[in-house]
Amino acid sequence: MNVILPVTLSAAAAAGIINLWLAMRVGQMRGQTKKIHGDDGGGPLTRRMRAHLNFVEYTPFVLILIGVIELAGRGAVWLPYVAGVYMLARVAHGFGMDSESFSKLRGVGILVTMLTLLGLAIVAVLILLGVM
Repeated sequence: MNVILPVTLSAAAAAGIINLWLAMRVGQMRGQTKKIHGDDGGGPLTRRMRAHLNFVEYTPFVLILIGVIELAGRGAVWLPYVAGVYMLARVAHGFGMDSESFSKLRGVGILVTMLTLLGLAIVAVLILLGVM
């Protein structure tokens, strides 16, 4: 079997699983707080909702950049590692949003997300300019 974009496919599969996990955590917290609609005004439900929404806000751009870089035939050596580290950082961010005692995980998740997005965007521009 020949997969055209194996890194993109793997990253998208991981993203789907992480997205489902984050959504389930929101649902679990909704049950605990008895809040079927809306949020809890900045409490644990709101934090879990924001972790999920933050994932949804950044991950599509990362997946698109991974896909176009891979489609351009670049990044074969390092792109799988970038995708893997990004996904691990998003899991760390999800846990980090749970409480102040895990806030370092949140910070790591944010930092890796921003650096990944910036790095992939720079690579895409360099490919477009013919530098890479």
